[in-house]
Amino acid sequence: MFVFMGDTHMKKEKKERTLSEAEQRRLERFKKTAAEMEQQGYTRHDLTVDIGKANVFAILLLLPLFVIGYGLLFLVNHNISFGRFNAFLFLAVFIVLIAVHELIHGICWSFSTPHHFQDIEFGIMKSSLTPYCACLVPLKKGHYIFGTVMPLIILGILPMVYGIAFGRPGILFLGILMADAAAGDILIIRKLLKHKSSAKEIVYMDHPTEAGGVVFER
Repeated sequence: MFVFMGDTHMKKEKKERTLSEAEQRRLERFKKTAAEMEQQGYTRHDLTVDIGKANVFAILLLLPLFVIGYGLLFLVNHNISFGRFNAFLFLAVFIVLIAVHELIHGICWSFSTPHHFQDIEFGIMKSSLTPYCACLVPLKKGHYIFGTVMPLIILGILPMVYGIAFGRPGILFLGILMADAAAGDILIIRKLLKHKSSAKEIVYMDHPTEAGGVVFER
């Protein structure tokens, strides 16, 4: 999802973070799309998520995930011992899964876009070395939520359930970390679900430079 920003906001944003060439291109593309939708009678509502708040939420979420996850592991298997633990291998897998997280976003959104994977863009924010995935076209609410929530389910919830059910503390640990890595996605979905509208036509667009986006409705 995208959100349109005026010149004043853009000047403020540029002072905070220098946009990459890819972000600049997405922003220009969004401006054109937003202008076209405004001409067609759409209004827009900002549904972006503050990265700082998302990070705080991730920190607060981590402890409950550990308590609940390992509490259930002990109740089911009466054992939470890791046994042999290769920290370097675990770190390598975790780094790969961060990229896979974004790939899942892209694959799931591409099912609902006109040109499929051509409407999806991947990249890395150089300032934080953080990979990202952006959908370049409008989506329906259900399609947007589907693509947003699937990394949490596939990389977080399912490994947690597997680790608990089969007594695999290492896999549970990885699932907890990947679920926590989806904290921003959880906040985005929460905003989407909280947004109520009586409009007959509603579309959702990714923001070109921030987490979350906007809803266009008429």
